[in-house]
Amino acid sequence: MPEIVQTVARFGFLVLLWLFVFAAARTITRDLLAQRRPATAGPAAGPVSAPPAAGGRGARPQAPQAAQWLVVTTGELQGRRFVLSGQPISIGRAPDSTIVIRDDFASNRHARVRPQDGQWVVEDLGSTNGTYLGRARVTAPTPVPLGVPIRIGRSSFELRP
Repeated sequence: MPEIVQTVARFGFLVLLWLFVFAAARTITRDLLAQRRPATAGPAAGPVSAPPAAGGRGARPQAPQAAQWLVVTTGELQGRRFVLSGQPISIGRAPDSTIVIRDDFASNRHARVRPQDGQWVVEDLGSTNGTYLGRARVTAPTPVPLGVPIRIGRSSFELRP
């Protein structure tokens, strides 16, 4: 094999190796910085799962009236329902998240569902693998229609009345 081919192959291999190292370092740094982000809107109150309320009273005025529950449709928490009380709901692996999911494809602070202008919106919090609404990747705060799945890793969530 000619010496020039060997030299080009060596440099090509080194470039690929360094690209991999930089990509791994960037991913680790983003995940570590996500852990340092302050908690959203006050102290974490733990899971907000509750049995169905009789009469449906107690909703805050800023909460949209159409959606009452965030229901987990797939994943380890499948079947759990979380009441939408007008407060933001954070989803991720961090222990102080409102909904803690143990999923290798979820970031520590992955996404947040919050009320905005009379409707619920989902926003990605800089996650590594992204948040999806239906089949579209969420890149900015996006309104969530009833029954459209929010996918985070292996888990899916839906707003329900």
